[in-house]
Amino acid sequence: MPPESSAKIHWFARLEHRFHVWRERRARRRGRSATVVPFPGYGGSGWVRVVGRVLIVPPPPKRARGERAGVRGWRSFAGIPVSFASVRIEIGGRTHTVVADRGGVIDTVLDAELDAGWQTFTMAVEERDPVEATAFIVADGIGFGVVCDVDDTVMVTALPRPFVAAWNSFVLDEHARTPVPGMAVLLEQIMRDHPGAPMVYLSTGAWNVAPTLRRFLTRHLFPAGAMLLTDWGPTHDRWFRSGREHKLSNLRRLAQEFPDTRWLLVGDDGQHDEAIYGQFLQEHPEAVAGVAIRRLLPAEAVLAGGRTAGDDHSAVTVPWVSAEDGAGLRELLGDAGIIDARS
Repeated sequence: MPPESSAKIHWFARLEHRFHVWRERRARRRGRSATVVPFPGYGGSGWVRVVGRVLIVPPPPKRARGERAGVRGWRSFAGIPVSFASVRIEIGGRTHTVVADRGGVIDTVLDAELDAGWQTFTMAVEERDPVEATAFIVADGIGFGVVCDVDDTVMVTALPRPFVAAWNSFVLDEHARTPVPGMAVLLEQIMRDHPGAPMVYLSTGAWNVAPTLRRFLTRHLFPAGAMLLTDWGPTHDRWFRSGREHKLSNLRRLAQEFPDTRWLLVGDDGQHDEAIYGQFLQEHPEAVAGVAIRRLLPAEAVLAGGRTAGDDHSAVTVPWVSAEDGAGLRELLGDAGIIDARS
């Protein structure tokens, strides 16, 4: 019996699940098997949050001479999620068995004693060879961390206008995606000025794009970090997941998991980051070191359907800065004392 009772699931979610089951059966008849795709996680003293997804993935495209071709966005969504797959995780000298959810997503906390910093472990499914996964372990006493949005904060995507979003997500080659100027330099300096600080990329983007996002961040020299994305589509009780609730719930979770850490929240004014960060600041003022908002350029704001109305943040008790690129934010954060202005 699946872990999720169908009686409690929205009818559209049940329909989506049946469609994926049908796709999975067709793929298995063709001899294809499932694999686990790990995503960077994080942890603390004695525990690790492990994230990944079980998929039947299409083979990557090749050019005529055998080298790998650039990946179109739609290929990120061509994988078939495998519901309720059993996954073996070997971490910290112990073996754990966990079950993926209805969408094939693994998001679980395991007991493990690991050294601080980036650590590796393995995940495997259906007798396949184990694949290597990573997690950043936060040392005791670390009092600073960074939570950073992705769309229009580190990567120019012009979301959420539907047709532009569809083009950027499904058609555009991953090598054509453009980084926001100066953001990689800014984030790299923040991490350099705060050794051992956790870096978390928190986005409303789908887990499908996590491998593409990771390659993008590496290619454009962004610091490595844990990834917290979401599973697009229906939930138990609604047509589509709430991106705002996804971000807020993960921010609240980080505040609970790391009660001694204050977070620099980095986002943009094209969606709801200002409102989300403002609400989190009201709920957990002790957990926020500052807020940095990247303002969309006029052309980007038009494509994204406009900017969110900015509130007056003059009364907030932490630095709240805003600029059009990473260089501008870097200068303002330097003035606020969050980074070394002399670097």
